[in-house]
Amino acid sequence: MRLWIAILAAGATAILAIGIGAQPAQDLPTFTDITKRAGIAFKHSYGDHQLDNIVEGTGGGVCVFDYNGDGLMDLYFVTGTWTNNVSSNEGRDLRGKLSNKLYRNNGDGTFTDVTQQAGVGGNGVFSSGCSAADYDNDGHVDLYVLNYGRNILYRNNGDGTFTDVSKQSGLDDPRWSLSAVWFDYNNDGFLDVFVANYILYDDGKFRDYYPAAGYPGPLSYSPQPSALYRNNGDGTFTDVTKEAGVFKEGRAMSVTASDFRNAGLLDIFVTNDAMGNHYFENTGKGTFVENALDYGVAYGENGQGVSSMGPVVGDFNRDGLLDIFIPNLNYCILYTQTLEKGRRNFVDQTAISGLSLAMAQYAGWGAVAFDYDNDGWLDLFTTHGDAHHEYVEENTLMRNKGNGKFEDVSDRSGRHFKEKHVGRGAAWADFDNDGNIDLVISNLNDHPILLRNDGGNRVNNWLTVDAKLKFPTGVRDAIGARVTVTTGSLKQIEDVVPMRGYMSQGDPRAHFGLGKAQYADSVEMRWPDGVVERTEHVKANQFLKLTHDAKANGVKR
Repeated sequence: MRLWIAILAAGATAILAIGIGAQPAQDLPTFTDITKRAGIAFKHSYGDHQLDNIVEGTGGGVCVFDYNGDGLMDLYFVTGTWTNNVSSNEGRDLRGKLSNKLYRNNGDGTFTDVTQQAGVGGNGVFSSGCSAADYDNDGHVDLYVLNYGRNILYRNNGDGTFTDVSKQSGLDDPRWSLSAVWFDYNNDGFLDVFVANYILYDDGKFRDYYPAAGYPGPLSYSPQPSALYRNNGDGTFTDVTKEAGVFKEGRAMSVTASDFRNAGLLDIFVTNDAMGNHYFENTGKGTFVENALDYGVAYGENGQGVSSMGPVVGDFNRDGLLDIFIPNLNYCILYTQTLEKGRRNFVDQTAISGLSLAMAQYAGWGAVAFDYDNDGWLDLFTTHGDAHHEYVEENTLMRNKGNGKFEDVSDRSGRHFKEKHVGRGAAWADFDNDGNIDLVISNLNDHPILLRNDGGNRVNNWLTVDAKLKFPTGVRDAIGARVTVTTGSLKQIEDVVPMRGYMSQGDPRAHFGLGKAQYADSVEMRWPDGVVERTEHVKANQFLKLTHDAKANGVKR
C-alpha cells in the first residue's frame, strides 16, 4: 500500500527531504515485537464469532500504570464478552471464558498475569476503555474500567489486590463509556474524572443500512452526554456535569485534558464520532465554556464532521504552544496552535506537514505522540484498521523532522510495520526503563503487540521526569503539573496527563529527548498548586524524581 506513496513522494522532494539536524537513516531506532517472549498471552475478543454491530467494532484500549509501586510500568488490557442484546446466539459458547487482564512487569523483559489474585477481571462486563489514577491520595494507583454497561472503579488496596467500589463511589455510570481523563478541575487536591460516553445502542433493532457496510454506523443511534464527576474526598463522587457547564450531547470516542492556554488551567478536549468535537475551556471558577468552533477544532479543514478517534497532545513545532493530533476513519488532523495579537486559534496543518500524503489511505484509531529517537521532537505513531470489517491495515510511524514536516519512516522501523492488523488502542511506556519509549497496541479480536524500542538511546540522550505530589496520606503522580525542559534554544513542554489516545492511557512519567546534549540547561516544574520550581544543569540519561508537598482540602459544600 505504500508503493504509490513512494512514487508520489519522489516528485515531492521539498516535503520529504531530510530536514536540518535529522539523523541519517542508518541511525534511526527500530522496534522489535517482544509480545510472546514477554509472556503476554491475552487476546481481545468482541464477545462473538462474527463482527456485526457497532459495540463489537469499537474495540478496546490498553492502560499503562504502576499498580504495585515498584517503578515498573504494568499493563491492563480490556476485552468484550458475550453480552445479551449485543452478541449473537452463535457466540454463547464464549460465555464465562473472556476477561480483562492485568500483567505485572517483572523487570526482566517479561510480564506475569496477575488478574486473578488482583481481582480485576471485569466481572463479565463488556469493556471498552480504561484509565488509572490515585483518586484517594493513599499512594496506590486505582483502576477505572469503561464499559458497555456499568463502569467499574477498582480501589487499589496496596497489597497487590483491588476492591470493586463502583456503586458506593458513584462512578458506576450505566451508559456506554469509552474513555476517562482524571484531573483536578477545582484545585482541591483530589482528582476528578471526566467520562466520555458514546451512543445509545438499540440492541440491534435498527437494520436499515447498506449491507456492504457490515452494520449501521454511529449516526443511526442517539448521541449521549458525557459526564464530569467531582471527587468529594471521602471515596465518593458527585455528578456536576450541568453545574460545571460541560453538559452537551455527543458521540464521544475519547477525551483528554491539557493546559492549552498556558494559564495553569486544564481544558477538556473530547473527540466525537461523525459530528463536531468539544473543547471545554476551564474558567478557573469551577466551570467550563464550550469553545470548539471558536478555536477551530470542532471540524476538519473543510468543515466536515469527521469521525475523530483518539486525540494526542504535544508541542510538535516547539513554539511553546500545545497542538493536537487526531486520527480518524478517513483522514487525520494535525491542529497547530497559533497566538496572534492575543487571539488563540488552531490551524489545520495536516497537508503542509506531510501527514496527509502518508496517512490518508488508512482508517486511524489510536495515536501516540512520543520522541522515539530522542532528538527533541515529537513523532507520531498511529494504529489503523477497518471500522466495520476485520480488514487489516499497516500501522504508521511518522518522524518529526523539526522543520514543520514529518517523514514516513515505517518501512525503516522494524518488521511490525510490514505486518497488517485491525488496530484500535495504543499507548506508550518505557517498560524497561532504558530511556527508549516503547509501544503497546490493542488489536480487534486479536492478540496485542508489545514493541520494544531498540536504539532510541544509541545516538541521542534523554531525560525522564517522574513528578510526584506528597500528601499526608500518600504520594501520587502529579497529574496536571507542567514540565518544561530547556536545552540550548530548544524548549520542550509536557503536561503530566497520561490519559491520551484512543480509550487508552500511557506512561505518567514525562519523557524528553535531549539530542546530543549531556545536560538539560534547566527543568522547570509548575505544580498543580501554581508553585514553580526550577532545577539547573540536570544531567542527561536519568529518571529525575521530583516531589512536591501538597494538601487536599476537600470540596466546600
